[in-house]
Amino acid sequence: MKNIVVLDGHTLNPGDLDWSGLQALGNVTLYDRTPEKEVAARSKDAHIILTNKAIVSGETIQQLPQLEYIGVTATGFNIVDIQAARSRHIPVTNVPAYSTTSVAQLTFALILELCHHTGLHAASVRAGEWSSSIDFSYWKTPLTELAGNTLGIVGLGQIGQAVARIALAFGMKVIAHHKHPDRDAMPGVTFVDLATCFREADIISLHCPLNPANKEFVNAALLATMKKNAFLVNTSRGPLIREADLAEALENGIIAGAALDVLSTEPPPAGNPLITAPNTIITPHIAWATQAARKRLMHTSVENVKAFLEGNPKNIIN
Repeated sequence: MKNIVVLDGHTLNPGDLDWSGLQALGNVTLYDRTPEKEVAARSKDAHIILTNKAIVSGETIQQLPQLEYIGVTATGFNIVDIQAARSRHIPVTNVPAYSTTSVAQLTFALILELCHHTGLHAASVRAGEWSSSIDFSYWKTPLTELAGNTLGIVGLGQIGQAVARIALAFGMKVIAHHKHPDRDAMPGVTFVDLATCFREADIISLHCPLNPANKEFVNAALLATMKKNAFLVNTSRGPLIREADLAEALENGIIAGAALDVLSTEPPPAGNPLITAPNTIITPHIAWATQAARKRLMHTSVENVKAFLEGNPKNIIN
């Protein structure tokens, strides 16, 4: 049987799932987390590696003569040196589309929190402010109704389309900037250029993959074109935003607020300016992590390994 090493299984399965499907396919060694400097040592006897965020570098791949397959238990695969794997004829697979519904759900959880600040108002009630109020009702922030407002989506792939459907159900106008408008056209969505998207939207939501061309494309110049009462939401990739510029825009009231599930470095250093920026909601990269999504991730990760062992690999990215 093949030796299978899971380098960082904790985020996928902190204890509420099981590895039995994978264990039926080989001799499995599980690690909750693996620092980069220990990847090679822990993988020295592996024929198959599964990784989520543990980096599998070209140097590491060169040190593993038995390695036959690398499975990424995520959609993004920048943690693996794809070229080095290809040069060794090692297939690298990922798991596409497992978290679409969950990411769209959190996107709107963040949007609704920006609109109503339910957490702030619930904390106010718990602190006794309603009990001591002379009025039957009060609100500590402006409250925003979504119907009639414009959502601008950057990237109308599967997640962007799921977000668009929710927005349309709320009665929002939806515009989108997307590389493939003909391929991904959908009723109720109008495609626009990037400048128009940022200028006209009341809420911008990012759903595009990260690549060298769009790294930090959300910068001071683009933020300055947004409406002053606009919100920015990012559940995609942190480095799409130049964080110092966004923090400055929030400090100076250039835009009204931001909600972010991703940052450029994760976990973020304590000095990240967005952590203390006003009108900012940050969640710790949880959009993908519902149990339902992780069950799909586990299932497809195991199916990827099984397909490789049967000689018909799927979801290959290199």
